[in-house]
Amino acid sequence: MARCLQSVTVASDAVRDDAADSVTKSDTEGDRPVALPSRGRVRAARAVLALGVLVTVMGLSIVLACFIDDRTIEESRGRAVAEVVDTSLIRTVVRFNTDEGRVYIPPNGILYPADLQPGQLVRVEYDSRNPDLVRVAGRTAVLSLLPVASLLAVVWAVLLPVYYFLRRPRAH
Repeated sequence: MARCLQSVTVASDAVRDDAADSVTKSDTEGDRPVALPSRGRVRAARAVLALGVLVTVMGLSIVLACFIDDRTIEESRGRAVAEVVDTSLIRTVVRFNTDEGRVYIPPNGILYPADLQPGQLVRVEYDSRNPDLVRVAGRTAVLSLLPVASLLAVVWAVLLPVYYFLRRPRAH
């Protein structure tokens, strides 16, 4: 029995400390456990993605609404020449005569008002069933694609690096 214990001791002494290193070709002395992101960082990363998805859905909803408005105008189109009454950052107000001869000023302004100035006369198309829905003649929802796409590109260009930063493991 003593001889058996002696051989076990000798066998265990024969295993070197760096035996695994010669097999795996790696050094285990400098290895550190990989730290996973904390719960707060994971939640923040999810919030960043949720914000990106929310802004994307809102942008796509705007484009969809523009196409729906255009289709509505096309279904019952009236045409007129309108005078630009006022322009501001959020809306452009116009005044025009409907087909019935009524002077009409849409309370929400006009669709696709780029480059309009007060006092300018412009051709408009409107929904004859609802004259509140007015657009500049010849302009369509396609004009909404570039600003929305640009906005979404900027949003994702900012949010994806923030998401990556929050999801990467922290160094100790």
